[in-house]
Amino acid sequence: MAIGDRVMFVPRHDGHHILPCSPLFSRLLRLAHRQPPKLAIRDAREKIERNHWELLSDVLALREVIKTALGEARVGALQNGEEVYIAVLAPGGYEYTIAVLAVLALGAAVVPLSVQVPMKEAEYFVQKCDAAALLSCSASIAFGQELQTNIVNSTNPHFSCIPIQPSLSAPLMPISNIFVSSGRYLDDNGPGVVIFTSGTTGPPKAAVMRRAYVHDGALSVAEHYELTEHDTMLHVLPVHHATGVGINFFPFLVSGATIEFRSGGFDEVWLWDRWRAGAANPGLRLTFFSGVPTIYMRMRRHYQLVLSKLPADKLAEYIAGARQFRALLCGTSALPHTISDFWTELVGRRIAQRYGATEFGAVFKARLSDGQVPDGSVGERVPGIDLKLSEGDEGEVLVKSPHMFSKYLRDPEATANAHDANGYFKTGDIARREGKYYWIVGRASIDIIKSGGYKISSLDIERELLALPYVAEAMVVGVPDDEFGQRVAAVISLLKEEVNEVFEADHSANDHLLSIDSLRRDLRRRLAGYKMPTLLRVIEGELPKSGTGKVAKKVLGPHYFPLGYHNLPEVQVWRARQAAVEIHAKL
Repeated sequence: MAIGDRVMFVPRHDGHHILPCSPLFSRLLRLAHRQPPKLAIRDAREKIERNHWELLSDVLALREVIKTALGEARVGALQNGEEVYIAVLAPGGYEYTIAVLAVLALGAAVVPLSVQVPMKEAEYFVQKCDAAALLSCSASIAFGQELQTNIVNSTNPHFSCIPIQPSLSAPLMPISNIFVSSGRYLDDNGPGVVIFTSGTTGPPKAAVMRRAYVHDGALSVAEHYELTEHDTMLHVLPVHHATGVGINFFPFLVSGATIEFRSGGFDEVWLWDRWRAGAANPGLRLTFFSGVPTIYMRMRRHYQLVLSKLPADKLAEYIAGARQFRALLCGTSALPHTISDFWTELVGRRIAQRYGATEFGAVFKARLSDGQVPDGSVGERVPGIDLKLSEGDEGEVLVKSPHMFSKYLRDPEATANAHDANGYFKTGDIARREGKYYWIVGRASIDIIKSGGYKISSLDIERELLALPYVAEAMVVGVPDDEFGQRVAAVISLLKEEVNEVFEADHSANDHLLSIDSLRRDLRRRLAGYKMPTLLRVIEGELPKSGTGKVAKKVLGPHYFPLGYHNLPEVQVWRARQAAVEIHAKL
């Protein structure tokens, strides 16, 4: 007769000083025993520095507070392996780190929320997950308490807002008294992290990442970038989206590296100064930085407008700051050629690009040691990922990955519809392959413009627009048209110093700072005629962005080119016949 698992007849091994049996916490406890202690988290905003021992002590303290607030019924559900979700309302920093790990140490799934989320959206997120509680950072307590009142009065009378900060002042637990449970391993297939999609095609969906996401998925990223305990990641991205969680947080945490958080809005002046300090002071050295195109664009602009005008010795300090890194990473959206070229020349190596999504992580990555990655490529297929393009060497990216999401929470129809008949996740992104390298062409629903019988990649046009010396930002969309099906429409913001010099004469005879005729003339050697923009709108300042730095084309396209756009003076329309008549008249 087979004997059952020993945990069936021995007392449960748990308690306030016992971590769950999980590869993540086993790893963190081993790091906590390192001598001398290694810095785990540096919170630049709150001026907090903590090592792994201090981190785990605070995690265990907060876990006890959460257990008390949840009550016996919810704690019992967790012990029985039931799904329990707990939201975290905190920016990137030490409070965020402790809250996320405390939820995972409880055996629950963590639902990170942006501190900038509107109340109605917060209510939607909490209700979608049936979250049992909200852990709130000190700066968002009032918001959390209002959310608690709204949820208690509507759907969950037991919902509570739990402050994170008081647990950070608990007495330090002796490291020799912290153990890992001898019980069963937490189920890697259980929910670990919930990340909400952007919601550009409907209400945001709650993508449930399996518990293995926080260690095996993180280890895959860590090994790809060859992370070690000697690395330091400067983390400035949102921590409720896939990159901020799955690339910048867990991989560096399991590697024993230091994560330096700087939340609360992007500041290129501070960032350049921080980079400079890292090059000058070995104790502040940085080895990894991950950004989005908007960040790299703004930093380039500050360099060109301010830093480049400094005395040579001062400028050299900033350049040294940019060259201290083992790698500069870029994700979320493609990095324009002009931005990439600037950083390649300044740093001496290319920014490493990647491609992935909330539901399946990064499936294309460039190896840091690969100096042959072609310009604009997102790299090679990650080992272990079953991936194909729908049309052979080009087409929709179809993915099967061990690090994929398990479901859209409480939306089985959307979960099923996201896959094809063979079980591949339908990304909606179009890519092409040359040899072992891949390029992203764009979103099938947004970036592929069908005009006059041609299929046109808006990203190809954007790259050429951004190569023009007077263009700061560019967005290209398809606008419905009776004759062509769609028109190629461009929204551009300008570097005014450049455009005034280049088009001074043109501007004096034109109501627009930049005319569509001038733009098309400059694109003539770069683009085929059918790819040329026939609609142009020049805007002041930057294009509006989401919290992750993305330009929401589905929203901004109709905003800048609404029905009746022909009557808007801001929209320039290029008409081939009219142009031909004008040319003939001049002749």
